[in-house]
Amino acid sequence: MQILIGIAAVVIGYILGSIPFGLLIVKIKTGNDVREVGSGRTGGTNVVRAAGFWAGLLTAILDILKGAASVWFAQSLSPDSHLISILAPIGAILGHNYSIFLIRRDENRKLRFHGGAGGAPALGGAMGLWLPIFPIVFTAGALVWFTVGIASLTTITIGLIVIIVFTILAWVGLHQSIDIWYGVLAELLLIWALRPNIKKLLAGNERVVKFSLNGWLRAKKEARAASKE
Repeated sequence: MQILIGIAAVVIGYILGSIPFGLLIVKIKTGNDVREVGSGRTGGTNVVRAAGFWAGLLTAILDILKGAASVWFAQSLSPDSHLISILAPIGAILGHNYSIFLIRRDENRKLRFHGGAGGAPALGGAMGLWLPIFPIVFTAGALVWFTVGIASLTTITIGLIVIIVFTILAWVGLHQSIDIWYGVLAELLLIWALRPNIKKLLAGNERVVKFSLNGWLRAKKEARAASKE
């Protein structure tokens, strides 16, 4: 019975994660398909490119809530199994990255899943496991996003901070050590989804968000260079 409850929790988490809030928000605001813009992902950063900062922020908030809600559903289904509460948000991250609602054929006629990179639902899952983690991870992620301005680094930072926080909590005896594995699994999923971005990052040509210190400095430098031509 417990196995069936666990499977149900993961499936519910996956379905919650699959809800493409970014695609819906961009479609409502602009009439465009966010999958045809920038990276083609449905997460908050690409929504910023497609429909502006506030649309991206709303998307990020809703995507965070997807991850948190998956934990809360799991806890209501099986309050005595902490493992199920960890597996459910992993399902939400998978749903966000490979949405059941966003399957279409590519140019080779192969079915392809679309979605985001998983940073927001990963944060939401951590928040569902321990609510006070939210300001810690959100602040660290926002600092990277608004200074460095590289979305892939921000996403990887989220997973890393989750691992560090849960490791400290387990070390001081305030949380179960199994929560560390949530952070590890989440980080692995984020890195897997960001493989193309990591390659660009290593090559030095990853996108820089214009709403950041790095983006502002780059734009200023390009403007000065253009004025000299």
